[in-house]
Amino acid sequence: MESTGKSLRYVLASLGRPSYHAESITLTGQQSGMETVPIVVWVTDLLLCAGSAIVQGMDQTAVNGAQEYYFEEFNLTNPWMQGLVNGAPYLCSAVIGCWTTAPLNRWFGRRGCIFISCFISFASSFWMAAAHTWWNLLLGRFLLGFAVGAKSTTTPVYGAECAPANIRGALVMMWQMWTAFGIMLGYIASVAFMKVTHPTIPGFNWRLMLGSTAIPPFFVCIQVYMCPESPRWYMIRDRYQDAYNALCKLRPSEFQAARDLYYIHSALKVEEKLRQGKHLWREMFTVPRNRRAAQSSFFVMFMQQFCGVNAIMYYSSSMFRDAGFDLQTALVVSLGCGITNWIFALPAVYTIDTFGRRNLLLTTFPLMCLFLLFTGFSFYIPDQAPRTACVATGIYLYMIVYSPGEGPVPFTYSAEAFPLYIRDIGMSFATATTWGFNFIVSLTWLPLRDAFSVQGAFGWYAAWNFFGWVFCYFCLPETKALSLEELDQVFSVPTRKHINHYRGMMPCVSIHLILRFFTRFFLC
Repeated sequence: MESTGKSLRYVLASLGRPSYHAESITLTGQQSGMETVPIVVWVTDLLLCAGSAIVQGMDQTAVNGAQEYYFEEFNLTNPWMQGLVNGAPYLCSAVIGCWTTAPLNRWFGRRGCIFISCFISFASSFWMAAAHTWWNLLLGRFLLGFAVGAKSTTTPVYGAECAPANIRGALVMMWQMWTAFGIMLGYIASVAFMKVTHPTIPGFNWRLMLGSTAIPPFFVCIQVYMCPESPRWYMIRDRYQDAYNALCKLRPSEFQAARDLYYIHSALKVEEKLRQGKHLWREMFTVPRNRRAAQSSFFVMFMQQFCGVNAIMYYSSSMFRDAGFDLQTALVVSLGCGITNWIFALPAVYTIDTFGRRNLLLTTFPLMCLFLLFTGFSFYIPDQAPRTACVATGIYLYMIVYSPGEGPVPFTYSAEAFPLYIRDIGMSFATATTWGFNFIVSLTWLPLRDAFSVQGAFGWYAAWNFFGWVFCYFCLPETKALSLEELDQVFSVPTRKHINHYRGMMPCVSIHLILRFFTRFFLC
C-alpha cells in the first residue's frame, strides 16, 4: 500500500495536482470497494450505453411488422430475396462493420465511433423509409450494417472503461437487457403504425415503422459528446492530462481519479509488454489456451443464433399468420414476444453471476429444444383456435427460457474468455461470428419453412439446441467469478481432459437429478 501511495503521489505531482498524505491514501485504498458513484457515471453508462443498446434492438425488430407490407408492395415473392433484404444489415456487419471498429476507435475515439455508428443508423432509417423499390430498400438496410458491428463492439467497451470496478460487472448485462428493451420497442412500432395510411404515399405504415428507428440514435448522437471520453483511450495516445481530467468527472474525488489513472497505466504497460513481437491473429488459434477460448466464444455466439431466437424475432408475425392469426392480431401477439423477452432478461443480471454461465446454458438448452418442438408440432392441430393458442404459448415459453440463458451469456462469456493482449481481436471475432450467423438465420428461415414445412423448420432449430446442450456439457468451461489468472488455468486444460472429466461425472449427475426430483415430488 505504501508503494502504491508513493506512485499515486508521483502521478498527482506530475499532473500539477496537490499531493495527499500517505494515511489518507491508505484509507481510501481500503475503502475503494465502497466508494460512491458520481452521477456522470450513471449518465454515461446508463443513458449512453442503454441508448445505444436500444438503437441496436429496435433496428433488429422494426422489420418484423414492416416486411408484412413491403414484400407485398414491391411484389417480392422469392423467399431467398426476402431473406436477403431482411438480413442485409447482418451480412454487412459480419463482413465489414465489425472490422471497422479498430480504425474508427483509433481515429475518432470511443465517443466518435459511437456517434458515427448512431448517425449511420439515423440516416439509414430515412433511406429505408423513403425506398421506392426493393433493391433501394436493400441498399438502405445494407448501410445500416456499417453501424451494427461497430456500435455493438464499442459501446460495452466504452462503458466498462469509464465505470468504477464496483459497477463494471453489470455493464455487459445492461447491454443485453436494454437491447431486449429496444427489441420490444421495434414490436411496439409495428403495432402502433399498422393501421396508419396516407392518401398519396403508398405503404405509409411500414415506412413509419422503419422511420421510427431514427428516434433513438438521434438522442444518442445529441448526448454522446456530453459524456467524457474513455480515459484508457486517452492514455493509449499518451494524453495523460486529458485522461486525468476525464477520470475526475467519473470518480468521486481527485485522489480516486489519480489512483485509477495509475492502475490503468500499469495495465497498459502489461498489455504492451505482452503484445511485443507477437502475431496476435496467429496466436489466437495456435496457442492452445487462446484457441480454447476462441472455440468456446465461437460456440456461445454461434448458438445465440442457431438456437432459433432470431428466426422468431424477425419472422414471428409470419409464423403467427401461418398458425391462423390475421395480420393485425399477429402483430399484436408478436409484441408479446418482445415484452416477454425484456421482462425475463431482468433476472439474468443476478443469475449470471450466481448460477453461472455454463449452468444457465445447461438449464435452458433442453427447455428451448422442448418448446420449439412443442411449437412446431402445434401446427398439426386441425382446429384454428387451439392451434393458434398452442403456437403462441410455445413461442412465449421459448422466449421466457431464452432471455436469461442464451440471451446474456454469449457477450458476457466472450468478453472474459480471451487473455488481455488479444481481447480486442477476440471480441471482434466473436461479434463477427454472431452477426454472420444472424444473417444466415435471416436469409434461410423462409426457404427452410417452404422446403421442410413449419414443423421441419422448428425441428431443425430444436436439434441445434440439443447439440448445444451436449457440447456445453462436455466442452464448455465455466468462467463465473474467476480472475484472469484463474481463467488462464481453466482454458489451459485440454478439451479431451475436460470431456473425460464430465463423462465420468454423468452417472453421478443423473442419479443426483433423479433423487432431487423424486424428493421434491414426494415432499409436495
